[in-house]
Amino acid sequence: MVAALVLTGCAGGGDTDDASELSVYIDSNPSSTALWDAIVDAYAEVNPDVTLTVETHPAGGEGDNLIKTRLSTGDMNDMLWYNSGSLLQALNPDQQFIDFSDEEWADKLDPNFVKAVSTDEGLYGPPVGASFAGGITYNKDVYAELGLSVPTTWDEFMANAQAVTDAGLVGVIQSYGDAWTSQVPVLGDFFNVTAADADWAEQYTAGEAKFADEPAVAGFQHLQDFQDAGLLNRDFASASYDDAVRMLAEGEGAHYPMLTQNVIEAVGANYPDALESIGVFPIPGPDADTNGLTVWMPNGVYVPKTTEGAKLDAVKEFLAWLVTPESCEVQGAATTLGGPFVVDGCDVPADAAPLVAEMQPYFDEGRTAVALEFLSAIKGPSLEQITVEVGSGIRPAADGAALYDQDVIKQAKQLGLDW
Repeated sequence: MVAALVLTGCAGGGDTDDASELSVYIDSNPSSTALWDAIVDAYAEVNPDVTLTVETHPAGGEGDNLIKTRLSTGDMNDMLWYNSGSLLQALNPDQQFIDFSDEEWADKLDPNFVKAVSTDEGLYGPPVGASFAGGITYNKDVYAELGLSVPTTWDEFMANAQAVTDAGLVGVIQSYGDAWTSQVPVLGDFFNVTAADADWAEQYTAGEAKFADEPAVAGFQHLQDFQDAGLLNRDFASASYDDAVRMLAEGEGAHYPMLTQNVIEAVGANYPDALESIGVFPIPGPDADTNGLTVWMPNGVYVPKTTEGAKLDAVKEFLAWLVTPESCEVQGAATTLGGPFVVDGCDVPADAAPLVAEMQPYFDEGRTAVALEFLSAIKGPSLEQITVEVGSGIRPAADGAALYDQDVIKQAKQLGLDW
């Protein structure tokens, strides 16, 4: 098999008439390179006439700048593996990338992913990787011992958390020692926001919808509810993410609002025997009839308009293979799945964490909504500090939401929006 070749100085798509060599530009995270190594090896078996090579760039802002530079100078590789959602929109996909909305595989993509890689003018690439969700991860053994059922409304959830607390366990685990974890009750509530107002993200980007108003203020109110009801672990202010995962895995607490990808990786690495006992359900809203998951989408593979001729034909053949069950099987074996694939026909692998299969019905039934970051580039820099304050009882939910509305103005101005 052909191993992935990491290039260090190659730029651009190369000779458009040479379809035997294709290159893709990806980030340098070890999980990313491991995933693409597996893809390269697998594709070499099904199409030995094409050599697929991988070039890496740093993750984060430095990598974003390199990507933008290559696109602006026409030196991008044949393909780019990059974020979907608002970060893709920042690259001006209509001007930079080839539209694949007429390809047969386009109809196989989950509607949420389509939304995350599309504009009004086109659909710009298939996924590599799988979804994950922001919800309430919970210990199923604790639920069984206390005779609890998965809640579908916020009142039912709070009653469950109180029952857990009354049993001498932690009703809701929080880990404000790692401030980023405090954001999940707000970010993961976005399904409920869109269920109440389908146009909220568009209005928010226009500076018209506010977090201090219904329905978005509910995420901040959830944090206050945990504190007011006395449901938190005593060390919530100093507990780390690792502490929280341990409490969840060992059944010291029942609920931890968190991203499924993170929990699966941490529990699988440190408490593998407990992975079977960890489940997930959506952050409930006020109405059981609109109960659903807030989900994050995988990266897409995009093709710059500088990729032409026979090389473009070869790229199209590769993209068509990427959305096959065979490709998904390779991807599933090479990475830790935090949620279902977003391609029809790509099933959850039998060896995936059980909570991944628990998420599948939400996708099948259309009870998912993409997180706000896939619909709007506006996120204030102080969200995690504000959510810690609200969750700690330092600041009321309404005040925290209003403060965040002020915080996001900075980002809107940086983006050149006329607020």
